[in-house]
Amino acid sequence: MPLIQISQTPGLTSEKKAEVIAAVTRAYAEAAGKSESSVWVTLTEVPRENWGVGGTPLG
Repeated sequence: MPLIQISQTPGLTSEKKAEVIAAVTRAYAEAAGKSESSVWVTLTEVPRENWGVGGTPLG
């Protein structure tokens, strides 16, 4: 089973998270020719202070 892992900063509502998971599942299944029921998606929220871009912390 394919597993797609998404890391992001916190802030999406539960409804938006569900939309993201559904959209990513559909897109992968279509592109890979897989059944949507075989696609796993995890969404991990990482606090902004634990992210760095260009050597600078976001938080």
